[in-house]
Amino acid sequence: MNKASRQQTLDQDICVHIFSASAAMVGVCITVIGILRVVISIRRADLIGDDLLAVNAMLYLVSCLLSYWALRTRKVQRNHTLERISDASFLLSLTLTTLSAGLITWAVSVD
Repeated sequence: MNKASRQQTLDQDICVHIFSASAAMVGVCITVIGILRVVISIRRADLIGDDLLAVNAMLYLVSCLLSYWALRTRKVQRNHTLERISDASFLLSLTLTTLSAGLITWAVSVD
C-alpha cells in the first residue's frame, strides 16, 4: 500500500470517527438540555447553560454534516478541506462543552 492510499484511508478513518462522535454528542447535548430544564423548573432559576448547550449541539451537527460530506466527496482536495473544517468545528464544540459543563456546575452549586 503506497503512502497516498494510506493517507486517504487515514483521512476516511478520521472522518468516520468525527461523524460518529459528533452525532453522539448532539444526543448528549439534547439530553442534558432536557435534564437542565427540569432542574431549572424545580429551582425556579434560569441558567444560560441550556442556551450554550443548544449552540453546542448545533456546532456538533455542523461537524457531523461536514465529516459526512467529506466521506461522500470524491475529490481529494475538497476532502482535506472539509476534514480540516470538521476537525476545527469538533474541537470548538468540545471546548464549548467543557465551558458549558463548568458554567452549569458553578450555577447549580452556587445558591
